[in-house]
Amino acid sequence: MALVNEHFLKLPNNYLFADIAKKVNAFKTMHPKSDIISLGIGDVTQPLCPAVVEAIHHAADEMATQATFRGYGPEQGYDFLREAILKNDFLPRGIHLDINEIFINDGAKSDTGNIQELVRWDNSIGVTDPIYPVYIDSNVMIGRAGVVENGRWSNVLYMPCTAENGFIPQIPNKRVDIIYLCYPNNPTGTVLPKEELKKWVNYALKNDAIIFYDAAYEAYIQDDSIPHSIYEIRGARKCAIEFHSYSKTAGFTGVRCGYTVVPKDITASTLTGERIPLNHLWYRRQCTKFNGTSYLSQRAAQAIYTQEGKEQVKETISYYMRNAHKMKETLTKLGLEVYGGENAPYLWVKTPNGEGSWRFFEQMLYDAHVVCTPGVGFGPSGEGYIRLTAFGQQEKTDEALLRIENWLK
Repeated sequence: MALVNEHFLKLPNNYLFADIAKKVNAFKTMHPKSDIISLGIGDVTQPLCPAVVEAIHHAADEMATQATFRGYGPEQGYDFLREAILKNDFLPRGIHLDINEIFINDGAKSDTGNIQELVRWDNSIGVTDPIYPVYIDSNVMIGRAGVVENGRWSNVLYMPCTAENGFIPQIPNKRVDIIYLCYPNNPTGTVLPKEELKKWVNYALKNDAIIFYDAAYEAYIQDDSIPHSIYEIRGARKCAIEFHSYSKTAGFTGVRCGYTVVPKDITASTLTGERIPLNHLWYRRQCTKFNGTSYLSQRAAQAIYTQEGKEQVKETISYYMRNAHKMKETLTKLGLEVYGGENAPYLWVKTPNGEGSWRFFEQMLYDAHVVCTPGVGFGPSGEGYIRLTAFGQQEKTDEALLRIENWLK
């Protein structure tokens, strides 16, 4: 008989956002005439910029002609995109990478979940709390997280990020094998100063640990002193794998494209002490399990790096950050404690009067017809908070803020 992977049975019944959708749909069924505005799930609303659309059309025309048609592409991505990434995302910051350290993917979510396959199931992991659910759930699936005890996984070291510590995770006082960091942070919208990031790199080097660094929102950084890449820190090439995405940068949530950096310097050990380069293992894994990102998506991503593409993407980011700034200003005036929204498209809002996250979610839905994301869905330290996103249309965002204002007055 075939036996199920029982680690899957340890997962919550639904992914966080599936639970939210279920509650919202139930409300719509009971109130069919209601006009719901979502400030919850982080999907984008602005169309692809003209440079990207033109590139997609041109690539589609290529695929319609025998002479320029393309079938399977290289699993690690086409050189035209990888070269554009090196020249635009890293060289201007003084970061020198090899083209074969860049792996094009279908968005950061896949690789941040799959990367844990490279290390043994019994490695210890540390996560900031709150945290993007995929990091922990993917480790649950392989059996690395243990069991749930009082809302926490037994084999996971939680590093609380709270208002009390300025949302800066504290360096562990014991050794951890794998560390997940995401900056600018999802869900709190906060950032990690360069000096703090240096501490993590130094910790990883000293303890022979690996950092999985999710930089999916780096394009939203407004403060020039905040690092866009962990490789701005000396020594990070030996201890960090970095993930990038075009989903929120250029509206690629439906196009699907991003990339992962696996430096040739980073290694992990066998039980006998042999050092194994992870770059080659990831290449082998991708060749086995991934046929590459579509040619159309990669040409679309390449267009982001043209002069026109850069200017157009910058306008889109400014559009969303206008939402973020207005949301923060309005909610702060209403007396709420609001974090993030300055270098990231997320706002982390403390619920008033100690209200629980899910309870406040329901109140906002039923009374203001606005959807948020309960903070506790991101981890124990998220209880008593909600996450709001700035990815809505400006008119809808303004209307949602007006509803919230009228509700809380």
